[in-house]
Amino acid sequence: MISPLANVSSKAKIGNNVTIEAFATVYDDVEIGDNTHIHPNALIYPDTIIGSNCQIFPGAIIGVVSQDLKYKGEKAITVIGNNTIIREYVTVHKGTSDRMTTKVGDNCMLMAYVHVAHDCIIGNNVILANYTGLAGHVTIDDFVILEGMCAVQQFVHIGAHSFLAGASKVRKNVPPYIRVAREPLQYIGVNTVGLARRGYEKEVINQIEDIYRLIFVRGHNITNALELVNSELPDTKYRNQIVDFIKNSTDGIIKGI
Repeated sequence: MISPLANVSSKAKIGNNVTIEAFATVYDDVEIGDNTHIHPNALIYPDTIIGSNCQIFPGAIIGVVSQDLKYKGEKAITVIGNNTIIREYVTVHKGTSDRMTTKVGDNCMLMAYVHVAHDCIIGNNVILANYTGLAGHVTIDDFVILEGMCAVQQFVHIGAHSFLAGASKVRKNVPPYIRVAREPLQYIGVNTVGLARRGYEKEVINQIEDIYRLIFVRGHNITNALELVNSELPDTKYRNQIVDFIKNSTDGIIKGI
């Protein structure tokens, strides 16, 4: 159902059973998937693709031109995955020449007043709590949770299944499977509760804890820690994922204990 009081471009592609409420605006070259609900006063700007079964709440602004002063009008896009909830007054800016895309994955929840800047790539099953802000070019992998009022610096990479405490200032990359808190941001443990809830076996969680004990707890520098991880711990996909993430973090990772 499209309200007669909604402003929907004739050049937009609207799926089946889509609801667009009064005073929402959908611009040219927008695609909205089946069963998505656009609430009153939401704005969906050009070159935006929204998946199926999404909820876009009042005041949300999706796909607007970024605040990057280098942006020269290049044809970039914004993508919102399936089953994603975008709450009140969230802003998601379109991409620029860096990645040409800003993307939020499937089954995500962006709570009220979250800001996602240009060229951010957010994976699936991610939760960003109220007032969290992502600067440009941030990458967040699957199953990450950021509590309220987190501030993430540009180009930061946050690894899968990590959990960031509220009001965290995220200036360095956050490896996967861990919990981080305090100021400056540091490792406080493996995200054992989150991993258990998602079906990870105790043996696997123990393996991950052994890896991070060498990296963050024993007092080794990162180079020596990674050498010990590779020489002393079993060759598993979790070990390799963690080691590869840290080796690729050329601007550094968060602190250990």
